[in-house]
Amino acid sequence: MMRRVLCRSEREPFRRASMSARVIPLLVAASLLAASAAAQQNHIDTIAPLAPELASYGNYDIGVRTIQVTDRNRPDILNTKEGAPAARYDRTLTLEVWYPAKLAAGQKPGGEYRAITRDPAVTATLHGRAVRDAAPAVAEAAFPLVIISHGYPGNRYLMSHLGENLASKGFVVASIDHKDSTYDDQKAFASTLYNRPFDQLFVLNEMARMGKAAAGGFLSGLVDDSRAGLVGYSMGGYGLVNVIGGGYSKASEALALSPPNRMLGERGAANPAYRKGLDPRIKAAIAIAPWGMPTGFWDAEGLKGVTTPVLFVAGSVDDVAGYEKGTRAIYEQAVNADRYLLTFVNANHNAGAPIPAPAETYAYSEALKSYPFAHYADAVWDTTRMNNILDHFATAYFGLWLKGEQDKKAYLTPAPNAPWKGFKPRTGVGLTLEHAEPAAPPR
Repeated sequence: MMRRVLCRSEREPFRRASMSARVIPLLVAASLLAASAAAQQNHIDTIAPLAPELASYGNYDIGVRTIQVTDRNRPDILNTKEGAPAARYDRTLTLEVWYPAKLAAGQKPGGEYRAITRDPAVTATLHGRAVRDAAPAVAEAAFPLVIISHGYPGNRYLMSHLGENLASKGFVVASIDHKDSTYDDQKAFASTLYNRPFDQLFVLNEMARMGKAAAGGFLSGLVDDSRAGLVGYSMGGYGLVNVIGGGYSKASEALALSPPNRMLGERGAANPAYRKGLDPRIKAAIAIAPWGMPTGFWDAEGLKGVTTPVLFVAGSVDDVAGYEKGTRAIYEQAVNADRYLLTFVNANHNAGAPIPAPAETYAYSEALKSYPFAHYADAVWDTTRMNNILDHFATAYFGLWLKGEQDKKAYLTPAPNAPWKGFKPRTGVGLTLEHAEPAAPPR
């Protein structure tokens, strides 16, 4: 039998088909491996070798649950018109709650979070140590409460590294999705300006209600709301400053971005009812890059009303909330509070708070016309390092003020010419820590 030999032009289609048959599975496999590798990068629980001492996770296993709470009949800013009565609505908030847990036989630490990113079309898979719906740890006494409030926009996972870390050390932590202010529900700014302090206080009340011994839910007997702390980042910090006594300035009521009908006056420094309504359960706060000072939402007289101990955290080149005229100015003018200022030198607005940028945010976003990565990252500082430093100081700060652990005071002592307690040699570079005592006794 004669065998026909194909010429080169006749062989080419067969060669291409054969290569495609080999290459396509390889590309598919490579894509799957890349996706898997990307997912594995998204750890919120990494403790770097040079992390300060108190960044390490504590002795408790961690449980996590997602719940919703609804504030009935809240003023509806987005549907209220100038000169008309306030519209009303039921405002529902989603919370991520971390708590000390007791794992069942066979359960191992670790779990995933499906988190919407700065580009709402992209969802990231985050990895941490909490176990979804784990049984709460039974303790002799209830645990102090910490509430976390994100920026604009943001969501309840933006500071999940801190939520898990504190829960492992004996705190119940509730992180809020603020309606009208999340990545997938970002509305007009006036809603955020009005609602932040009300959201924070409402969540405090709801966690207290659910934490009562007779409440019957998973938080029953677990929450000591009389020892509560707040953490607020950016717009969360704006709400926090108001909650702890920084009444809004008279000028802020009529700013272009402000809610209609001068509604910020409800929590203004000039309103006697606001001052009488400050919540004594809040024993300490951490304000990270609090927004609003350069824009005129506070003045020196209003900031005198802050008497709750507060740790301010900021980047020295913050071009969103401001540093010299922003966070530092609030720190300097809150003269009646025991206060600290932790500065990440040359960091911008993302100092300490956001989780490391998920791998899914590395791609360019046509919707945003930018890289979502930048929403989480800093041009100078490594995010994991900043997270570890914030976790360390938050552990010391809330340990001191919410648990009365006097040994934690040593970790908060500024030492300009010596290493800070808990820091390995040469690892405090780029940080400054300042402390000021109150000019007047606390209220």
